[in-house]
Amino acid sequence: MANKKVVVAYSGGLDTSAVIPWLKENYGYGVYAVVGDVGQGADELKGVEKKAINSGAEDCVVVDLKREFAEQFCFPMLISGSVYEGKYLLGTSIARPLLARAQVDYARAIDAHALCHGCTGKGNDQVRFEGTYAALAPDLEVIAPWRIWDLRGREDLLKYLADRKIPTTASATKIYSRDRNLWHISHEGAALEDPWNTVPDDIWMLTTDPRKAPSTPQDIAITFNNGRPVALNGQTMPGDALVIKLNQIAGKHGVGRVDIVENRLVGMKSRGCYETPAGTVLMEALRGLEELALDRETLHYRQAQALKFAELIYNGQWFVPIRQAMWASFEQIAKALNGEIVVRLYKGTATTVRRRADKSLFSEAFATFSKDDVYDQKDAGGFIRLFSLPSRIAALRDLGHAGKTNKTKKKGKPRGRPRKNPA
Repeated sequence: MANKKVVVAYSGGLDTSAVIPWLKENYGYGVYAVVGDVGQGADELKGVEKKAINSGAEDCVVVDLKREFAEQFCFPMLISGSVYEGKYLLGTSIARPLLARAQVDYARAIDAHALCHGCTGKGNDQVRFEGTYAALAPDLEVIAPWRIWDLRGREDLLKYLADRKIPTTASATKIYSRDRNLWHISHEGAALEDPWNTVPDDIWMLTTDPRKAPSTPQDIAITFNNGRPVALNGQTMPGDALVIKLNQIAGKHGVGRVDIVENRLVGMKSRGCYETPAGTVLMEALRGLEELALDRETLHYRQAQALKFAELIYNGQWFVPIRQAMWASFEQIAKALNGEIVVRLYKGTATTVRRRADKSLFSEAFATFSKDDVYDQKDAGGFIRLFSLPSRIAALRDLGHAGKTNKTKKKGKPRGRPRKNPA
């Protein structure tokens, strides 16, 4: 047992700080911690390695995942148009498979025997982490302390650490449960647990109150290449830098706030507030580009598939064949999404106001109401008659006219020789 190693997905918070000594006491494994930096901020990462070692870890590594997170996870999600239950831009969900993969990679590097996470038994994250483990490391043992130990709350965890003289900065009262990365920040718990309560003003961290946002609108230009944002106001920059900069600009205008009661994968409903300034602007901009660049059938296909893709992301099923197959189609569609979009930010709203695409399907010659040489309006009559033919047939049937045009036999003497009477 002493030679076996377990790798913990570590955040530096109260839960995972208690997980480390608990693993040593109950399993006897050597405990190693890995922290994925997905843009949660310097304050949250400051001193995290020392904190893990003080809790009993043999070692702790911080892996910089910010660019990979933006360009290989957030942007594909953006291209797909995935939004969970009409509101949630999936900020927490999309990060979990990447964090779990980094944990698996570290476990392989040190020849670990087991993987461990600090997710509760009521949430979605346990499914997302363990789903990734199953896809990438089915041979490794999985330990989920919250489903095993007898610690039941914040007070129990604090006492557990205090009894072992393990330092922590956590207090007995925690106002909100938060998760932050470069795509968003989520808020749950406290006053939000009663859906009748309005959202307290002090909950928001990335966005200005729209009522107090600047009274002058601000226009920003976003350039896309194959559906991926590559430049902001004409300045080319990598994905993580673009998202961080856009968060600052859009957050100032109060863009990206969401208050939702969502359906968790595990069956219960939960209320959360999310702030996704950059994601909200990018989603609006790319949809504006689609309007120019995609034909009707392709656009409607993409829209129809987005719901399923959002569910796969929400459920943590990033490394499954159906997600990969669906992404192949989205990636093909995105080849047409090249151009520039101007979005206007104003008091909590982000609205496309200007758009141009390298290969736009919009043609003024076709769309104009003036005389043109490309569309004969007389042709519309035949199209409409054929397009509405099923409705016409059904209506004639209901009116009793169906079949009236069929030839019927006239009454009268039968033709041909009369049949002999067998009598």
